[in-house]
Amino acid sequence: MDEKWYQDFKEKLDGYYTWPAPYTFKFIVPKGKEEEVRALFPLHLANERESSRGRYTSLTFVMPMSSSDAVIAVYQKASVVEGLIAL
Repeated sequence: MDEKWYQDFKEKLDGYYTWPAPYTFKFIVPKGKEEEVRALFPLHLANERESSRGRYTSLTFVMPMSSSDAVIAVYQKASVVEGLIAL
């Protein structure tokens, strides 16, 4: 993602949330990559759900965030997982 995308996303987050606030992250990963995502956020529990065909798993985390920059940092941290889709 380019810098303009992040700036637009930051503005949307700041327009919608009053920080600090809980934020829901949802990641979809290929089967077998769940532990890689969980390892990025060891202090937080994930709600997991397998896709109907079992090829993907969704992981949902609700984490307290201090700012839109903190939210963006989480997305950037998770982007290293191959095949990850962030919703």
